[in-house]
Amino acid sequence: MTINESNENLIVNILTICTGKYLKLFEQFYHSSQENFLNGYQKKYFVFTDGDLNDYEDVIRIEQSKLGWPYDTMMRFKMFNSIKELLNGDYVFFFNINMKFIEKIGEEVLPSEKNDYLMGVNHPGFYDKQNLNFSYERREISNFYIPFNLGKFYYQGCFNGGRKEEFMKMSDILDKLIDDDLSKGIIPIWHDESALNWYYSKKNPLIIDPSYAYPENWDIPFDRKIIQLDKSKMGGHQYLRS
Repeated sequence: MTINESNENLIVNILTICTGKYLKLFEQFYHSSQENFLNGYQKKYFVFTDGDLNDYEDVIRIEQSKLGWPYDTMMRFKMFNSIKELLNGDYVFFFNINMKFIEKIGEEVLPSEKNDYLMGVNHPGFYDKQNLNFSYERREISNFYIPFNLGKFYYQGCFNGGRKEEFMKMSDILDKLIDDDLSKGIIPIWHDESALNWYYSKKNPLIIDPSYAYPENWDIPFDRKIIQLDKSKMGGHQYLRS
């Protein structure tokens, strides 16, 4: 879908986190997004980092200390809430920093009213699985418990977003519920992704196919539009998290 010229004054807020060794991935993320993601819109990047960034007029650096695994990812909604006063645009999207945009991405990722103005990606590891096999949080003691008869899709946490009002409402709710789980000594099975799936199981978000989160070294029957760069080529998860 082609972006209409009338959208040039609309602002898209792009959120990403790159603390520690992940900082080295920012440049490829930024330049590939600038080239291929929602080019008819003004984009503002909010980067949570403990490192130094090159000076770009559309990039806002947010000081964020490294929290350690799994808190670097699980506390992302708290990070988002900390800058809600800075988000003056129309849409908010979060991306993992190892995402690389290799094809033009247009308005097909923008949710409408029928989608509760939210969107997410059908997880490339679960798109062909049944609910029984989804990696939902199945413990009733967690705020993010989803019983086996609920939930149509399993969403990946690496790319999600929506209209600013709806996205930040979700962020606020999930931040509080994660804190409540932690206060009881509960860590959701897949951290922020478990929280996202719980929230989306109660909504009707726009779901886009795994083309938009295609693992670099996988072979699945979808086009490659946004790839998840293989972390093993960068030293692996443990190296990057350390």
